[in-house]
Amino acid sequence: MVARRANPLVTPGKLRIIRGSCNRQTVSMRIVIIGATGHIGTWLVPRLVGAGHTVTAVSRASRQPYHEAIEWDAVERVTLDRTAMEADGTFGQAIAALRGDVVVDLICFTRSSAEHLVSALHDRVELFAHCGTLWVHGVPRSRPYDETAPREPFGEYGIRKAEIERFLLEAAAGGFPATILHPGHITGPGWAPINPAGHLDVGVFDALARGDVVRLPDDGLATLQHVHADDVAQAFECAISTPGASIGEAFHVAADEPVTMRAYAEAAAQWFGRAARLEYSPWDDWRTGVSERDAAITRDHVLHSPHASIAKARRRLGFAPRYTAIEAAREAVAALRHIRY
Repeated sequence: MVARRANPLVTPGKLRIIRGSCNRQTVSMRIVIIGATGHIGTWLVPRLVGAGHTVTAVSRASRQPYHEAIEWDAVERVTLDRTAMEADGTFGQAIAALRGDVVVDLICFTRSSAEHLVSALHDRVELFAHCGTLWVHGVPRSRPYDETAPREPFGEYGIRKAEIERFLLEAAAGGFPATILHPGHITGPGWAPINPAGHLDVGVFDALARGDVVRLPDDGLATLQHVHADDVAQAFECAISTPGASIGEAFHVAADEPVTMRAYAEAAAQWFGRAARLEYSPWDDWRTGVSERDAAITRDHVLHSPHASIAKARRRLGFAPRYTAIEAAREAVAALRHIRY
């Protein structure tokens, strides 16, 4: 189902030179965003509409974005079930039929999905931007690390995203205009952020707010590298506005610096006027005090302990994150507590 709306910021039939928030002059384009109502798309769509682009928002269901913005009134909404349509081989052609100059894919999780879409879009787009993950690096050999660090992923998510990156970079070498952005822990109002213990239970924030003791694994020095969803959206906007710098490249997209679990817990307690009361336990002891799911999520974050350099995205794309890792988490928690209390 398609709901078509004209972008009032674009004069029909005319190319308009506009200045986007990446401080670059950009030609108005038709941009198709797959997964447009999710974490990143919620922020990316208003940015692109505000910059004068015509945006088509593709999602599986008619769900609403995480926050309202007037720019959504100018968006063409398209509902497509990617899984079902890939199974019958029609998804790629359906995306191609939307005639995007740019296609942004925020929800591709297998190489076969990427191959299907690239095949349909070959010679039909000016830029294809894929959302990857810092997890493609696996356990870092050194910190900080840049985009040249080895790809040694573990776990299904990281392994599959690394396979997609490898395929897209090979496609780019063959002339397909692909770029890959690798975010850290995407954080923003509307969903729970990774907490100081490395998992998603918001009860950790409640405990810090009450002044209760919070236990952290090992010495609490594993790192997390949150990035606000709007900063990820900014990076995609910058990549779109600088195709000459972005095509054929991969970029880290995160807060400037990571934060240790310990420092994060101390900062979070201060949000509530408390001093953090922290205890530390060896991993095998710590995991017995949480659910199996929480332990698995924390283990994943402890092993990855990201500290990714964003210097390349700053230099080549003009990416400049507005939020520190702590600030991104604080905004998300403030929104959650508003809802819960």
